[in-house]
Amino acid sequence: MKVLVIGGGGREHAIAWKLTQSARVSQVFVAPGNGGTARDASLKTLPQLTTPEQWADFAEQEKISLTVVGPEAPLAAGVVDLFRARGLRIFGPTKAAAQLESSKAFAKAFMARHHIPTARYDTFTDADEAHAYVAEQGAPIVIKADGLAAGKGVIVAMTLDEAHAAIDDILRDNTLGVAHNADGARVVIEQFLEGEEASFIVVSDGVHVQALATSQDHKRLQDGDVGPNTGGMGAYSPAPVVTPNVHARVMHEIILPTIAGMAQDGMPFTGFLYAGLMIDAEGHPRTIEFNARLGDPETQPILMRLKSDLFELLYAATEGKLDQHEPQWDRRAALGVVMAAHGYPMAPRKGDAITGLPADADDAMVFHAGTALNGDGQLVTSGGRVLCVTALGESVRVAQQRAYETLASIQFDGAQHRRDIGHRAIARK
Repeated sequence: MKVLVIGGGGREHAIAWKLTQSARVSQVFVAPGNGGTARDASLKTLPQLTTPEQWADFAEQEKISLTVVGPEAPLAAGVVDLFRARGLRIFGPTKAAAQLESSKAFAKAFMARHHIPTARYDTFTDADEAHAYVAEQGAPIVIKADGLAAGKGVIVAMTLDEAHAAIDDILRDNTLGVAHNADGARVVIEQFLEGEEASFIVVSDGVHVQALATSQDHKRLQDGDVGPNTGGMGAYSPAPVVTPNVHARVMHEIILPTIAGMAQDGMPFTGFLYAGLMIDAEGHPRTIEFNARLGDPETQPILMRLKSDLFELLYAATEGKLDQHEPQWDRRAALGVVMAAHGYPMAPRKGDAITGLPADADDAMVFHAGTALNGDGQLVTSGGRVLCVTALGESVRVAQQRAYETLASIQFDGAQHRRDIGHRAIARK
């Protein structure tokens, strides 16, 4: 069978890499892909295909058996609705269901309506009213853009000055480059929650759910979780904070009520559902956010640990038979370190030559995100997060050591990476 993966980031490189391992898959196409997928002989990269209509036309012409959507923007634009209208098999949520990610206001109202634990909040379109609310609530407080912002639309404001600046950035200046929803700029202001974050991702066919391995992302740019928020500077799996008891609570209190609630509201959720969690000292999970797709960079370590067939799992989900396929996991830990471009996250530089890439190994992979081949065939930086160096190990510490060993030979001007990915898991041990 032929498979099409939509997207061009590290998440999509990892998805495509894993799909090639299926005995039932004869060819994996990636559109538009990146420099890494273009260099991979097992993949066919289609940089000329960049729109939903082009993807659907290609799927028809090539008789694609399954299309998998990686990023949030095509989902929010309705690519799943388009494919289904043309009788094409695709894995992902509809435009209506993807509102769980594309509109923070929709997600918060949904959680309130269905009694899913989350932070106290309010929503504003008027900047003066938002400023007054923040002044009344005090800091720390969380400011969220109501729209897609490539992982940079959430500001954890530790001071009132930071909170006020974030409101102006979103509602007045849009310095974050938020793709505002149809009714204009809007901000969600939330109670600050104490605890430890974790990423809890499941596959859903609209009724049944299979949980993927747990993971934990590192959002801040610099060591020690300081600096600006990013799309993610690294991740590891499993996340020790998600104990068996916490796992059961998340499924019972958050995931299953969300899937049931979406069906009840007339927009069944099919695809990857990502719940960003805050887990307090007593093990109570609350939902920080929903995403309607796999996380990036969580995907890379999660898929390194997946032993069973990803194609079989996703195909079963499109047939409503997900209850018949339980994923199997490598007992080892996996950890990924993101290498980012000079100037990331606000003004990443493009065009820097990348050298020293090691060969792929059974226990270490370099997944490409913001890379491209220039006119001379040289691999260069083309985005903010450039690479995710991912490794397996008997523990998080061993996986960390292997990842940083692999990363040591890779060079490009202005490269940034954290040196402490996995520190929470290691400290917990």
